Amino acid sequence: MVINEDFTKRYEKVPVEIFDDSKDASLIVVNKVASIIKERNKLGKHTVIGLSASSSLIQVYEELAKMVANKELSFKNTHIFSVHEYYPLGKNEIQSHYRFIKEYLLDYIDIPIENIHCIDSEIPKEKVHDYCIEYEKLIESLGGIDILLIDNMGFNEPGSYYNSRTRLITLNYNTRVAAASEFFGVEYVPHHAITMGIETILSAKRIFYLAFGENMSSSIAKLIEGSINEQFPNTYLQKHEALEVFIDLAAANDLTRIKTPWLTGSCIWDDYMTRKAVFWLCKLTKKPILKLTDMDYNDNGMSDLVTEHGPASKINIKVFNDLQHTISGWPGGKPNADDSTRPERAIPFPKRVVIFSPHPDDDVISMGGTLARLSEHGHEVHLAYQTSGNIAVFDHDAIRFLDFLRDSSYIFDFDKGRSEAIYHQALVDLSKKHPGEPDSEAIRQVKGAIRRGEAKAACRYLKIPEERVHFLNLPFYETGGVKKKPMGQDDVAIIKNLLEKIKPHQIYAAGDLSDPHGTHRICLLAIFEALNQFKSENAEWIKDCRVWLYRGAWQEWDVADANMAVPLSPEEVHIKREAIFKHQSQKDRPVFPGTDKREFWQRAEERNHNTAVLFDQLGMAEYQAIELFVRYHF
Repeated sequence: MVINEDFTKRYEKVPVEIFDDSKDASLIVVNKVASIIKERNKLGKHTVIGLSASSSLIQVYEELAKMVANKELSFKNTHIFSVHEYYPLGKNEIQSHYRFIKEYLLDYIDIPIENIHCIDSEIPKEKVHDYCIEYEKLIESLGGIDILLIDNMGFNEPGSYYNSRTRLITLNYNTRVAAASEFFGVEYVPHHAITMGIETILSAKRIFYLAFGENMSSSIAKLIEGSINEQFPNTYLQKHEALEVFIDLAAANDLTRIKTPWLTGSCIWDDYMTRKAVFWLCKLTKKPILKLTDMDYNDNGMSDLVTEHGPASKINIKVFNDLQHTISGWPGGKPNADDSTRPERAIPFPKRVVIFSPHPDDDVISMGGTLARLSEHGHEVHLAYQTSGNIAVFDHDAIRFLDFLRDSSYIFDFDKGRSEAIYHQALVDLSKKHPGEPDSEAIRQVKGAIRRGEAKAACRYLKIPEERVHFLNLPFYETGGVKKKPMGQDDVAIIKNLLEKIKPHQIYAAGDLSDPHGTHRICLLAIFEALNQFKSENAEWIKDCRVWLYRGAWQEWDVADANMAVPLSPEEVHIKREAIFKHQSQKDRPVFPGTDKREFWQRAEERNHNTAVLFDQLGMAEYQAIELFVRYHF
């Protein structure tokens, strides 16, 4: 379903279709690609396709493979080229773009092996230049690229020339950091890559650009609304006459018609849109809510709002009160108090609370202050760690842990031979492991034990009894690699068993949806599916259960979206910091830092403080920090 189709698109320089579900977008692209291939097959012409290794394209590849399996489509007369590849890198390494395309598509289609022309990243460096020239000649000899499927401009880094062709390129630091999760650490990410050039990409006859998730919103805004700029190579796509862009609502977050639709034309002024617009106006005018005037509204594209719901003073008071009512120091509800305007109900008190955490530190990073408050208020708080998080532990920490075990066997006189054998076998296993290669089962278990111990230490600090700490180890995660299995009923069943046992009045879950195939998203979808199944089964306890979504590991909720704001004092910020510190394997230098070089506690404190500053600027009381939550209605 295409949404917001009627909004004026006067800020947009490129045609773009926005969907509420990435699968809907993927199916449309699949049908378009299949139609082109079929038409060319009928005419006896081959089809040349350029492919990227991208999570946004997984559904496209899977659906194309299904069509081949159902005899609806044939790739016998197609040629496939890859857009980019790390260098040097073996084609069978788990980070290889060739392997990605192979595992999601090539293994399931009827393409002759001689028609697969993916970039060879194993050739000697002295031959790369000539190889790239031959790669271009091969594309040209086949009549050029007919269809290009991408979610970026390959590895064309900022500053790449418009007329660049396939070449060896040096990756900048931000690109390497972004790829750190694939290679189990930024130090293992190759410094170079072979990529199609900008002119090569723009020479394609049809380009389908797919981007899903909030992490893509900034680059999408530049592509769709920005000026052509060599520092943002994606913007060169504006020159292409047959470009089609397909994105989900999350990726569209920074487009004008989504972010500030009142600037593109008329919009429906419901409570949410009014709130969002007023906060935007406060930021623009640098005024608190109650000081906005009719002129402020009229001069900044919001005269319709004043006409429909004004005057300004009336709008201001309503929005001010709505925001004020989100603030609560009682996230579990305040007993013996009027709860008519509070985000959480007063009774029952105390409540049974389940806090789901995708990894064994997301809980304290994202809502550590609220967690401490819930525990302090006497609620029955349960922590449910959905995955082991074992891939996010450095090898040297695993060795240190096993060395401690070995020394302990001598201190306490138990099975010294066994502990020595385990220790030395671990040294052998890790010495044989290639950079970016998954760990052995034994090492994964050790790394999982490290993260469990850290989680339990944080819970002890926050006075959560150990019997209320649950390690779910959802099966989708336990592959040993970054690539995970799809969510299955086994994952849902584990969550259902826990919830059925506890029958909570409150559930907290991570609401990070940046990557359609990311761990946080899968963890959340498994919770949603469990709740939906309980609802269809008419489970009695679920009728009295509320679900609150938190963020914090990578970003915070927009204030306009938040339904509950929990203020933190300086002392509570310190408590949150100490709880994060208990996760020592993630401190100082986490395995997967993202593009932010700071530690997680530093990021969390800044986000929470900035939220408090924003509340202050809007006219609320001044707090040290605030954690935000969005209520999920199921």
